[in-house]
Amino acid sequence: MENKLYDDQLIIITGAAGFIGSGVVSYLNEKGFSNLLLVDDFGMDLRWKNLTNKKFVDFISQHELMDFLGGRESEVEAIIHLGACSDTTEVDGDYFMDTNYRYSVELAEYALKNKIRFIYASSAATYGDGSLGFSDEHELLDSYTPLNIYGFSKHMFDLWLLRQNVLDQVVGLKYFNIFGPNENHKGRMASMVYHMTNAIQKDGLVRLFKSNDKRYKDGDQERDFFYVKDAVAITCSFLENDLHGIFNVGSGKAHTWNELAKATFAANGKKENIEYVPMPKDLEKNYQNHTQADLSKYHKMLKKNGLEIPKIHSLKDAVTDTVQNYYLKDKKW
Repeated sequence: MENKLYDDQLIIITGAAGFIGSGVVSYLNEKGFSNLLLVDDFGMDLRWKNLTNKKFVDFISQHELMDFLGGRESEVEAIIHLGACSDTTEVDGDYFMDTNYRYSVELAEYALKNKIRFIYASSAATYGDGSLGFSDEHELLDSYTPLNIYGFSKHMFDLWLLRQNVLDQVVGLKYFNIFGPNENHKGRMASMVYHMTNAIQKDGLVRLFKSNDKRYKDGDQERDFFYVKDAVAITCSFLENDLHGIFNVGSGKAHTWNELAKATFAANGKKENIEYVPMPKDLEKNYQNHTQADLSKYHKMLKKNGLEIPKIHSLKDAVTDTVQNYYLKDKKW
């Protein structure tokens, strides 16, 4: 197996100031690697703070990247493409398609043409309501129906790669419910661990949706919550191995909102106080009561190639680390 991470060629990270992207920068810095080109657009939020004290060679706008890449094919080791619009409150479908689909196609074509390692972020949102399960097997891609334009735009890129017959030349990562440091700038789209911590510190109270499904008690709807440090470690592991294809990135376990809330109260050192409120009518029809990453393909591929299954944080340890070492101290990773 070819290990190319430390050849000192350029690694390009799009969405580098964002939640997972800035974690990738931090992780690679901790590994002693700083030959990184960071690609992002700051806009009006505070994501720029995620890059303080990080080491990299340059920072450019996503709109300048393709011009920058011209003639530099031999200098680039890998592209980690994490830049996307993930705001599900955005209503401009054309913007989603331009940003999440068309731009991704352009980058993928460049990487494929020049045999550059291409690792990109797909999403668990591509699975829709979950009624067909959460398998990342390629032959099932066509069967999934996303519930929103964000999931659709991500799904379209997965399908483009499938129909170009190049999934055996790229790495796609379907992230589940990621939480952790460096998400402060996401506002409403930040994780519930972040919002719960703010609510606990302000009011000593967490509000969860009542169940809209008789199979679940209030607050017992389930998600595959996954720590960003573990998601980043898995993402960067594909710089050191030769695996290709689409893979789920999650814990492989479903935890309830009640469990998450209790872990967050404990991390904040506060007494549990949960109130259940009605789910908004416009959310009911698109609400996922259960998500759980199917990791069987990923684990099978690791074993087949003599690679170890990565160790991950427990939910309790991940929430505790997030709250006590980052949120409450207003620190970045």
